[in-house]
Amino acid sequence: MGIKILGLETSCDETAAAVVEDGVQVLSNVVASQVEIHARYGGVVPEVASRQHLLTIIPILKQALSEASVNLKELSAVAVTTGPGLAGSLLVGVNLAKSLALATGLPLIGVNHLEGHIYANWLEGSFIEFPALCLIVSGGHTELVLMKDHGEYLLLGRTRDDAAGEAFDKVARLLNLGYPGGPAIERAAKGVSDPFPLPRAWLPGTADFSFSGLKTAVLHLARDLGVSEDSPPELIGRIAAGFQEAVIDVLVTKTLRAAEEHGARQILLGGGVASNLRFREELSSRSPLPVLIPRPIFCTDNAAMIASCGYFKLKAGRISGWDLDVDPGAQLLSGSS
Repeated sequence: MGIKILGLETSCDETAAAVVEDGVQVLSNVVASQVEIHARYGGVVPEVASRQHLLTIIPILKQALSEASVNLKELSAVAVTTGPGLAGSLLVGVNLAKSLALATGLPLIGVNHLEGHIYANWLEGSFIEFPALCLIVSGGHTELVLMKDHGEYLLLGRTRDDAAGEAFDKVARLLNLGYPGGPAIERAAKGVSDPFPLPRAWLPGTADFSFSGLKTAVLHLARDLGVSEDSPPELIGRIAAGFQEAVIDVLVTKTLRAAEEHGARQILLGGGVASNLRFREELSSRSPLPVLIPRPIFCTDNAAMIASCGYFKLKAGRISGWDLDVDPGAQLLSGSS
């Protein structure tokens, strides 16, 4: 009989619960999105997100257990995201996890959200070879991490300003494409053969990223061209495609360079931006190394990745105490949770 871990994820605006067996087999993965609620504001409103988590978390938990055909007594541990993320949202998940662990006697395991994105790659049944170069690219994060082994990480580079997903959201707003920006930009750019040329910030000598200058370049281009809600789709598409190509070029180039410099055997992707089909294709085609990319459902925030990570922490004996607390600004460090 396998080891079944319950995962809970409430770091931002998705309420998620999942049951994963032996770190790789997804028995259930339930996600309640708040996209429609926050779309009217053009971005996530923290207070609204935390209140919605309170309304949704228990029904989502029950659905995850039901779909996995397990009860709480058949679980081996409860894993939960502790950060980074929105404090109010994180508290909903952590407090529920503590309550369940206390009531059942199950081990409690705190998981770093960024580490969870890396472990989404284990959910595809792939064999992971260390050291692996991990690119975590989402709405709040753009980080290059060398994973030497389970729980052993070396941060190589991160964004100095906007995360890639954040830049997608802001540019989509400039182009009147709506929220969330990633899928909107991708749709607008699809099939465009003559994108506007836009700058890349290379930051020579580092593995860091910067997307604020690119965002500003799009702003000036849109103003010069008189972009409005009535602009032709062809024009918007050329700007969107130019922006998307610039982001992807920098992400792919710096990832491949870091992988070569540090002797990585594989490249692992994680985070919502990894759902972008153009990005997936470009990295896979340019990389001399095997590239592992989770299915889109496991790229965006989900609890299966948290449960997978929780399994490997349980195996290593890395159990959390009752003093487990949220850490909205958590960094991914060796042995972190």
